[in-house]
Amino acid sequence: MTALLVIGDVVTDIVALHGRPIAPQTDTAARIAVRPGGSAANTAAWAARAGAGDVRLLSRVGADSAEWHRAELLAAGVRPRLAVDGELATAVVICLVDGAAERTFVTDTGAAGRLGPDDWVPGLLEGVGRIHLSGYLLFTEPGRRLAALVIAAAVAARVPVSVDPASTGFIERLGVREFLAAAEGTALLLPNLAEARLLTGTDDSVAAAERLSASWGEAVVKLGPQGAVAARGGTVLAHVPAADGEAVDTTGAGDAFAGGFLAARLAGADLAEAAVAGCRFGAAAVGVIGGRPPR
Repeated sequence: MTALLVIGDVVTDIVALHGRPIAPQTDTAARIAVRPGGSAANTAAWAARAGAGDVRLLSRVGADSAEWHRAELLAAGVRPRLAVDGELATAVVICLVDGAAERTFVTDTGAAGRLGPDDWVPGLLEGVGRIHLSGYLLFTEPGRRLAALVIAAAVAARVPVSVDPASTGFIERLGVREFLAAAEGTALLLPNLAEARLLTGTDDSVAAAERLSASWGEAVVKLGPQGAVAARGGTVLAHVPAADGEAVDTTGAGDAFAGGFLAARLAGADLAEAAVAGCRFGAAAVGVIGGRPPR
């Protein structure tokens, strides 16, 4: 059985669901929960839930919560290789979720920002059929060096690599040109519509998918409740409708899409079929609090 290797962030999520807008300089009532998260870790967990039999994760966490995160990943069916940072705490994200289930993140990258080439183990590639990089990996200097090392090894081994761009805010801070250069050599981009707009300069999801796939081989633009657009080599192959689901918290929905999509591709699905699977798992994710599958 071929394995999926996911590389990137493990995060402690503090999810605050507030039914009313945040009131400045006073209290706002909210339901608050602490959940394991991180784009890479979420993607790995959803891929395991989707049936990928051997899912591996390379990440970096702080000693403060390393054992909790390791236990949560193992319980989700993921084989974690977690470098433990003795100085920085595990990354923390405050997820503010409004009454429409839309989320806003306040992020402390913590130990995840130190994930780099020294954490790489070549044996992680053994038996791997696909590699997925969280875009958050590309927003730090050591992360970009690790990504370059992994992409070169994957190209040599003829293993396809995908990237989820992850954050318009961080892409803007790094620079679009720099982000695209760091992702060079990968074969699939999985942006949401806002990220696709930023990377291509067009508001049209079809045009964005065409442009990205012309440069990267394949692209799937995630459209939330409007489904997804899948393209290869500059041509749109499918506009997939969204699956039914009641939204409670959109945190991790794109990660769930990626997990379902990648599991399907490993099982032999074509691009359009995998996008259908991605939409199904994305819809499942918005019905739970936090970014991971329910136990």
